[in-house]
Amino acid sequence: MGSMTTDKYIWEPITFDPKWLETSTLKLDNIRPSWTRKRELFKENETEYQRFIAELKRKQAIETGIIEKLYDLKEGITETFIREGFIDSYLGHGDTNIQPSLLMHYLKDHFEAIDFIFDFVKSNRRITKSFLLELHQLITAHQDQVEALDQFGRIIKVDLLKGQFKQFPNNPKREDSDLKFFYCPPEQTESEIDNLLTIYREFEDKTVHPVIKAAFFHHAFTQIHPFQDGNGRMARLLASLILVKENLFPLTIAPKEKKEYIDSLEKADEKEYQPIVDFFCKVQIRNIEAALNRETIVDKQNYQEIVGVFTDKIKKLKSRENEQHVLTVAKNRTDIFNFGSGVIKELISELEKKVWELAQVTVDENPPENNRDYYYAHQIAEYAKQHDYYFNASLPRGWVRINIKLPGDKNYSLIITLHHFGYDDSTLAFGAFLEFIEQAPSNSQSHTTRVRKVSDDSVAILSPLEIKPLTISAELEVKELEINIRTFLQDVLTVALAHLANQI
Repeated sequence: MGSMTTDKYIWEPITFDPKWLETSTLKLDNIRPSWTRKRELFKENETEYQRFIAELKRKQAIETGIIEKLYDLKEGITETFIREGFIDSYLGHGDTNIQPSLLMHYLKDHFEAIDFIFDFVKSNRRITKSFLLELHQLITAHQDQVEALDQFGRIIKVDLLKGQFKQFPNNPKREDSDLKFFYCPPEQTESEIDNLLTIYREFEDKTVHPVIKAAFFHHAFTQIHPFQDGNGRMARLLASLILVKENLFPLTIAPKEKKEYIDSLEKADEKEYQPIVDFFCKVQIRNIEAALNRETIVDKQNYQEIVGVFTDKIKKLKSRENEQHVLTVAKNRTDIFNFGSGVIKELISELEKKVWELAQVTVDENPPENNRDYYYAHQIAEYAKQHDYYFNASLPRGWVRINIKLPGDKNYSLIITLHHFGYDDSTLAFGAFLEFIEQAPSNSQSHTTRVRKVSDDSVAILSPLEIKPLTISAELEVKELEINIRTFLQDVLTVALAHLANQI
């Protein structure tokens, strides 16, 4: 016997649930000032900023179609298209699952749509029904048909209505089950769009966080599902519009994040909003980190131009020595390190009480600008490489080392570092890695990024931990960062102890 189809009724008349305002955007807020400063630095080289934004537009254009299964692309060609542009001669055999000419049409339609969003923001226009219809026509310009179910439940191809609201119900099944979703009926679609736009305008200019605005609008739009097809693409474009309008980035969703994205939307259906807000924040943080790791001077080829830029930079560096920004960063860096060190000691004190007869645990530290801040430079660089960011070794850094001596002469060191992330001085990162201390082989001559000489008869072997860095703005006071720092450090200790438990 076949399995029964389960019905899930998604739509209910759109309202703005006050619970949206109870969600937390703290992780994004802890790094957002760094993007504000980086944007100012980009003004020194607007060409590089526009190049970065163009890459994000292409990324959004590519990924939105993959998520909707319009096409598939191999990772290598995806990266080439993002970096170089949509050029069909770059395509190789097997890079996509549809006709290359149709793929290029889809990609260019999507790029034109996201470009339209940016132009719309510049013109400071408001979202209207006519705008929605125009946007839908753009994204479906070369999509002529769509799958539908006939009266017997068979999948058939029908002509796609472009730039028009749906005329028949669109109740798709979930890919991995027989779950069938019911959205807003066609006869109420237009009035519900009016309702959504009215609600959005009520808080558009209020002090509601842009991520909450975007997440609410995106979710409400998907509940209405106003078009025959293309609703997911439209929802991501409209969320992007809201974010870009407030100096954030378009909503880019990697194919590997699709499940997390869909799950967060389904939780929002059940009025649990934090997961979708967390997901939107995660995307923004990723794009901010990419911007922070972007060099701002890359298109100067002439030697004399480079000399001029280099000279100007030195002059600015000298004049900045006593600038308020530099003083603020130095103070905040010290305060952040001291708070982090205090949390670590508090956590280790709890650990010592439980294992004091079984293992020896000690803590050593080196605050930023102390005489041992050059320690672990290779390991931090290796950690940064592992997590794909630039470690700014020219700026002060600090570390806390937790030494754990276990029975049987098994010695480990967990090192937690605070260092600068990206090319500017406005962002700090907490990172962590583990070292195993063992007797040095008789033929040991030198150290590498993974083996460090500790003494004449011992070496430390780097043991990677799957812990992403915590990135925070160096322009924020520590009291604004305490929750995220404490959570991160607890997670570090949890992962490190689990790693050790698996080895003993």
